[in-house]
Amino acid sequence: MRVKICGITNLQDALDAVYAGASALGFVFYKKSPRYIEPLKAKEIVEKLPPFVQVVGLFVNENEDFINEICFESRMQLAQIIDDNEIINYDLLKVKYIKVLRVKEEKDLRNLNKEYYLVDAFVDGFGGEGKRVALEWFEDIDCSRLILAGGLTANNLKEIKGFGFYGIDVSSGVESEVKGIKDRQKMVEFIKEANEIK
Repeated sequence: MRVKICGITNLQDALDAVYAGASALGFVFYKKSPRYIEPLKAKEIVEKLPPFVQVVGLFVNENEDFINEICFESRMQLAQIIDDNEIINYDLLKVKYIKVLRVKEEKDLRNLNKEYYLVDAFVDGFGGEGKRVALEWFEDIDCSRLILAGGLTANNLKEIKGFGFYGIDVSSGVESEVKGIKDRQKMVEFIKEANEIK
């Protein structure tokens, strides 16, 4: 199971996530988030990572120019995009991207095209709230291109077994008492549980 640890704010957490087995690391470029990181600080972390780890920038209702600039400046390989206002012309992006679906009800998961999506529960804020999409909404759909985010911890990962998600994304579920600071042992336990899901 592919695992992305999101909300990385420092090098030690990034390295701990990699050594725990994370496939990808997420950096939040949304200034209102307690997990926000300056692009140049993210770049410093990225440059110290070992090979074969994907780095992902999270953007909230920004335009193409901003996303392109920040991804270049911080060396992001993928843009994870919340576009509630539908302002983005994706053809103008110079970086690979994945769209975030902020799901309010079951019908939001219907009639999707063949793209990959990151699926998160709708909350008034943006990410890291620990709320999960109702799993029964996924029971009769193809989840092989969906990355599930929101409300996941090592203790409840077994509940998603059998759905066939492409990957999972975690932030608050592996944090310490302080938002934006990861707990090494929680990351180890989370990825160990994820590796047992087929």
